[in-house]
Amino acid sequence: HDAMKAATEHHKRILENEWVRVLETRIRPGERTEIHSHPWPAVQYVLSFSDFIRFDAEGKVLVDSRSMATKPAPGAALWSPPVPRHYIQNVGRTDLLVIAVEIKPR
Repeated sequence: HDAMKAATEHHKRILENEWVRVLETRIRPGERTEIHSHPWPAVQYVLSFSDFIRFDAEGKVLVDSRSMATKPAPGAALWSPPVPRHYIQNVGRTDLLVIAVEIKPR
């Protein structure tokens, strides 16, 4: 269920080599991704933030950004461990746009 196979509408490969895979993730307001996973840890660079809900593969809410005390501003960099099967729904008013640099095992 790798993002580049399962959720191609929302993930675009920018670069990939033996060390990293760089993805652009764009989820427009009201859109929902297909169930997918991210097998490697990543640094995420926020270009545009929007409220979202992340669900596990069975539909259980994992994260609802509307309840976050602080939200990442454009230009923020975040660390993310590998993410098992999930889907995301943009419940905000703007695009959720993130560049992820996934770090492959060596």
